[in-house]
Amino acid sequence: MRNGERGFTYLLLLFLLAVGGVALAALGEQWVTLMQREREAELLFRGHEIAQALAAWRDSTPAGQPVAPENLRDLLADTRMQPTRHHLRRLYTDPFTMQADWVLLRDEKGRITAVASSARNPALARPRLPLRAQADGRHPVVADWLFEAPQAAPAATPAARPPSDPAAR
Repeated sequence: MRNGERGFTYLLLLFLLAVGGVALAALGEQWVTLMQREREAELLFRGHEIAQALAAWRDSTPAGQPVAPENLRDLLADTRMQPTRHHLRRLYTDPFTMQADWVLLRDEKGRITAVASSARNPALARPRLPLRAQADGRHPVVADWLFEAPQAAPAATPAARPPSDPAAR
């Protein structure tokens, strides 16, 4: 072996390992981003389902009954009337924590008005949702997304009649 060829294969192997490592790091970063987006999409679905269930509870409230539940399990079986209504098919878990550890926002009577995730992951998406108040100018996290019941549709009112024309009498 000549002195000029010594170590060439070793350097080529080191170069290939470095390029492979950079490629795997980029692939890993893309995978993490993809998983974050999937979790955010699932959080949006589950949060909207709970918000719709809160709206269904409110809209089906009999006179004199509370318009919001005390806990999320009440949405599974609403026994305030017969037959029992099921506003939510199952108690969803937070896709980031994999537990039913939702942050419950309550009114002055202790009834649930909205839910939010308890995860502190930075948000990639910018959904059109109300955000919980932020004291500082930090980047939003998924826990800032607020899932509240949509506003009830206003009650239908009879159409206003135009004033009668005195000349038409």
